[in-house]
Amino acid sequence: MHNDRGITEDRLRRVLQERIRPAVRPRSVPLTVGMWQAPGEPVPVAEGLAAPRTPVRAGDAWGPPWGTCWFTVTGTVPHGWAGRTVEAVLDLGFTDAMPGFQCEGLVYRPDGSPVKGLNPLNRWVRVGAPVAGGEAVELHIEAAANPLILDDHRPFRPTALGDPLTAGPEPLYRLGRMELTVFDETVWELVQDLEVLGGLMAELPVDTPRRWEILRAVERALDAVDLQDVNATAGRARERLADVLAAPAHASAHRISAVGHSHIDSAWLWPLRETVRKVARTAANMTALLEEDPDFVFAMSQAQQFAWIKEHRPEVYARVKKAVADGRFVPVGGMWVESDTNMPGSEALARQFVHGKRFFLEEFGIETEEVWLPDSFGYSAALPQLVRLAGARWFLTQKISWSRTNTFPHHTFWWEGLDGTRVFTHFPPIDTYNAELSGRELAHAVRNFRDKGGATRSLAPTGWGDGGGGTTREMLARARRLADLEGSPRVVFEKPSAFFEKAREEYPDAPVWAGELYLELHRATLTSQARTKQGNRRSEHLLREAELWAATAAVRTGFRYPYQELDRVWKTVLLLQFHDILPGSSIAWVHREAEERYAAVARELEQIIGAAQTALAGDASAGSSVVFNAAPHERDGVPAGGAAPVASGTARLPAVPVLTSAAPAADGGFRLDNGVLRVHVDDRGLPVSVYDIAAGREVVAPGRAAGLLQLHPDLPNRWDAWDVDHFYRNTVSDLTGVERLELLDDTSVRVVRVFGSSRVEQRITLPPGERRLEFDTEVEWRETEKFLKAAFPLDVHTDRVAAETQFGHLYRPTHTNTSWDAAKFEACAHRFVHLAEPGWGVALVNDSTYGYDVSRAVRPGPGGTSGGTTTEVRLSLLRAPRFPDPGTDQGVHRFRYALVPGAGTADAVREGYRINLPPRRVPGDRAVAPLVSVSGDAVVVSAVKLADDGSGDVVVRLYESLGGRTRARLTAGFPVASVAVCDLLERPVETAGHTGREVPLDLRPFEIVTLRLARGGART
Repeated sequence: MHNDRGITEDRLRRVLQERIRPAVRPRSVPLTVGMWQAPGEPVPVAEGLAAPRTPVRAGDAWGPPWGTCWFTVTGTVPHGWAGRTVEAVLDLGFTDAMPGFQCEGLVYRPDGSPVKGLNPLNRWVRVGAPVAGGEAVELHIEAAANPLILDDHRPFRPTALGDPLTAGPEPLYRLGRMELTVFDETVWELVQDLEVLGGLMAELPVDTPRRWEILRAVERALDAVDLQDVNATAGRARERLADVLAAPAHASAHRISAVGHSHIDSAWLWPLRETVRKVARTAANMTALLEEDPDFVFAMSQAQQFAWIKEHRPEVYARVKKAVADGRFVPVGGMWVESDTNMPGSEALARQFVHGKRFFLEEFGIETEEVWLPDSFGYSAALPQLVRLAGARWFLTQKISWSRTNTFPHHTFWWEGLDGTRVFTHFPPIDTYNAELSGRELAHAVRNFRDKGGATRSLAPTGWGDGGGGTTREMLARARRLADLEGSPRVVFEKPSAFFEKAREEYPDAPVWAGELYLELHRATLTSQARTKQGNRRSEHLLREAELWAATAAVRTGFRYPYQELDRVWKTVLLLQFHDILPGSSIAWVHREAEERYAAVARELEQIIGAAQTALAGDASAGSSVVFNAAPHERDGVPAGGAAPVASGTARLPAVPVLTSAAPAADGGFRLDNGVLRVHVDDRGLPVSVYDIAAGREVVAPGRAAGLLQLHPDLPNRWDAWDVDHFYRNTVSDLTGVERLELLDDTSVRVVRVFGSSRVEQRITLPPGERRLEFDTEVEWRETEKFLKAAFPLDVHTDRVAAETQFGHLYRPTHTNTSWDAAKFEACAHRFVHLAEPGWGVALVNDSTYGYDVSRAVRPGPGGTSGGTTTEVRLSLLRAPRFPDPGTDQGVHRFRYALVPGAGTADAVREGYRINLPPRRVPGDRAVAPLVSVSGDAVVVSAVKLADDGSGDVVVRLYESLGGRTRARLTAGFPVASVAVCDLLERPVETAGHTGREVPLDLRPFEIVTLRLARGGART
């Protein structure tokens, strides 16, 4: 029997490949083909259709990298094919790589209306079913010569193809089969029968009777096929399979909700402009498939991608909009893009939901309830609260299946965030967001599902993705056969909301996972492409300032609030937070364009800020300046969110008993003292002592130096731009060589180092009266496959560090007690990392980094005894992977970070904002009172703006920042008619109690509150 099984499987494989599949298209005639190569970037459809054609034939080369060719195919259906189904087969030169990773095309009719997309697994266009014979055929193809960047045969090989500036002009593809063919539907259905049964048979246990029942049926079907005349005998073969295909599934069979899907990366191994075309191709395919199959349901995320179709392919968008209205093309996700969720700032992550959900509401009248993030590289603990505040109920992810150390223990669960908010979450056990509904995938989903006994159903995102393509008719054929088939889970296409409702109903007491969903892979995405990350951080803070000062000026002076400009800029910044752009894992073209866009964003926001501050500052000729403070804390006598005038040429510093003094040290270095800290910078240009005078304790671990730059080799086993593997730590070089060391003034030491092919210039500053040692580091980076860190070994004994995330912070261990702890050897922090012993702590703040690591070391005691442990925190500054961008991070970079001894958590929050929001000086003479102020240190204002609906209401978002319950009071600096508590979309959910201009606040730990203040009375 066992031998029979193997023989039958081999026989099925060969007969399918060599006889039955070729018989699906038993007749063909060639089409006539003409080509036009578009110069430069893609042209409008009308221009492509009208351009002159040059005759070409199968085998001819076409397509320089990133180029566009327009093909026209013409022909006539033979009269002898009357009554048959006829399709055009249009092969652009496809390879065996996945759809979306190579050339692809969009087919148009002569009138310019789109038909469908072309890719390696979807290269057909229906001509007629049936045809009369003699029909003229004319089709036009907009073909994109996208290079194959990620070659499965030689993955992660550095390539110049990722940027048209370096890709060269040589054609990449040769035209393949361009023919009219007869499509034999009976043979095609036989192929689907055999593939489903063969796939199921291969996954059933050897001793299962059902497996042998299928095997014998397959044998009978193959016996019924005349290999010399498959088309005439395919129906007879299908009859031999009817009984095994009709056997119903067991009552206890797992239920799989298939959701048509095409996860399209908004940029990755292709630029943004190509994604605009990818989504049009996929949407054209999916709307066509919806018309053919009444049971099919397709879900698409990312409001940005819908907006692209609307702007660039209105004919496709009309089809999408109709299908959405019919309830079968389902918008999901509720975010502008499927963003990274580790690195976007608080407001940016909130605005992903604001702009995404608002688009779906305005365009379709749909309140999206599913947050759909299958492919982001870990999920912030702030997300559950944001999900609920955005009016969503469910969360879906897939990427956690990529974790390499620990297996996540649940597939359906309640995810609890920082503040205690829970959201019902599903993690599909099929372990892919590109499911084909193969027997292997379905069997894996059933075996893998970790909530058996409590739950009976899971979800399968079905269709080709990453580079687009979507669901195919073959996948739908499998689903029809698998709807109720013995030995298989039951499969049905349905909306994600239907799945979640049923899953929640049957499993209300699902287990709880508290905290972040940390991905044990792709940790280097917190560091790769430093310019992209710095552009993001800077843009987020500029947006804060632009909204704050524009709103203040609008209320105080009648300044025109720039609604449209801010909306457009926000959408640009949100787009660039896509999970392959901000993480630094895209081709060179993408990051070059991101840098250009961030520069444009900065210019526009600086103009808005400047105009608003000029309107507020008063008389510019008064001979004085106004200092504006956009940080959420008072600084140097200037209120948070306000401004104060100072005499020109003066600094607005509080009186300090001692200014910083500097003196040479005996070892050739320097000593700095500002009355709060005493710092010894040694002859290597390294702070070997940072002494907290008030606390009477040393900050730097014994025998170590703070701010030490360290260099590691960095060649991960896979996924160069994405990964840093733990073994990188095995080898390290301390950068202690000094080319130049000098005292610049009483506050600063300058050190210059040269290493490898690179150079670093660093300014170490101890400001007067401040509890802060600043490092301003400029690196001319010319290394490859290296990792640069800045190390701060601290004389602090603690088992955890607090790392800032959106709207709060979370704790991570400093030890490696468990495999879960050890796997977090590189993690994300926003503006600060804080570590403390009871009563005393240290903060490390930064203006543009995200990755950090933490470790513990033994503190030497007297006589060789142990003196406990110290803790080392290292900021990740630069990497130099060569794939997919071989020139990653080459050039000059500037980083600012600071060590803050004696800092509590509130100090860490304040100093983090301070380094990212420097004060601005504007000529003028007028003090500017804040629009709102909040009492106490715990509550932080994250945004002050005018309501998006143009009503003139002031919207304030704030949060509890320290992780404890607090009572505070918000005071408005203008007359208030009413106050409402809102969701993220500024829709009131309850009335806030208030008296006059004061609003009492009672917040739980890390709670986010959005208030809408209707203005009353005269302008102030």
